[in-house]
Amino acid sequence: MATLEPVYQLKCSCNSYPWGRQCEESAAARLCAKQPGWVDQKDLSKPFTIEDKPYAEMWMGTYPTLPSYVASTGEDLQDLLDKHADELVGKQVVEKFGHSKLPFLPKVLSIAKALPLQLHPNKGLAAKLHEKHPDQFTDPNHKPEIALALGEFEAFCGFKPLGQMNKLMQLDPLKKYMPSISKPDFDDQQLKAVVKKMLEADDESVKETYNALTSLAEKDFGPDDYIPKLAPRLAEQYSEADPGLLVALITMNYLVLQRGESIYIPADGIHAYLSGDIIECMARSNNVLNTGFCPRSDRDNVDLFISCLTFTPHSGEEAMLKPQSFERSKEQKTLRFAPPLSEFDMLQTTLKSGENESLGAVKGPGILIATEGSAQLKANGKKVELKEGQVFFVAQGTALEFEAGGEGLLMHMAYVE
Repeated sequence: MATLEPVYQLKCSCNSYPWGRQCEESAAARLCAKQPGWVDQKDLSKPFTIEDKPYAEMWMGTYPTLPSYVASTGEDLQDLLDKHADELVGKQVVEKFGHSKLPFLPKVLSIAKALPLQLHPNKGLAAKLHEKHPDQFTDPNHKPEIALALGEFEAFCGFKPLGQMNKLMQLDPLKKYMPSISKPDFDDQQLKAVVKKMLEADDESVKETYNALTSLAEKDFGPDDYIPKLAPRLAEQYSEADPGLLVALITMNYLVLQRGESIYIPADGIHAYLSGDIIECMARSNNVLNTGFCPRSDRDNVDLFISCLTFTPHSGEEAMLKPQSFERSKEQKTLRFAPPLSEFDMLQTTLKSGENESLGAVKGPGILIATEGSAQLKANGKKVELKEGQVFFVAQGTALEFEAGGEGLLMHMAYVE
């Protein structure tokens, strides 16, 4: 059993999905391989070796699907938090959320091809779905999230401005998806009808639309001239008959983020990540509804999906989550990404060789990862080596000091107050 400490090194797990990056190309796998051990049915002695398969997500935290363990003892992190909730999580956080579980779930994602076109149900619907289908919807919580790019990152996120979308819908191949009752202005209700028609279209109709769209000239798409270039790539990954092609390319914002840029996905926000390595963090949930970029047998009910849709953001700019300065950063080397929710914020610390940073204590717990480089870490006076790929749980009320090693340091930390 672990004794009370300000920080605990963790052992985390990395899963394998077909959309993940292959072998060492996956940042999730590379970082996981640099940890002190590998969790396989709680066998902490089994070393992690990167095999010839795609690696998708490294999870960090206490969600039971891929929980983290205390490196020094093999104890499940959640068991440790349950025993010392006030000291490690903090009374304020326990009272706020009604339990000692971490309210957030950080991950490293490595994406080689499009994830399913998806949204995450809000709290009300998540509770109902969890009660009716606990095997599929494993918790009653919502799942707003952020994605922070570690390099170039492509994503579909939210809907385009209505006027821009309306112009695309005037293209001959797309007119059949417009509602039969026209309105003077294209609005969210018409958009909902368009998305529903696209998702309900049979395979032959979607394929016919795809072929017609890709036969048009780039100039016909106006500012969306990426569509005929991107469509064949998505079709090759899945199928020319996948309705996700139409919904994503025609109705959604296509974003290309650079290192350090971030997007926010609200509850019930439609999205699909396409490629790149990212730090992702979400409210504590694993619920998802899929309707495209996946086999028909894996798609959820279209009516249920449509009933959940929200219509924000309505532009790429609205989807971006701008960083702020972190007021407890002594050397101003740390940025704060603060989505509009209570479950978490994310910090990003960037240091050059030999640089220092001090972060004042926060009132709740955190999970940090050395995403790149290394540092000497001092936590409330305790000194530890922080090396690339290592993950630490940070107890509430813990001040952190970093002195970067020769390669500098890139550190990310999710926390709550």
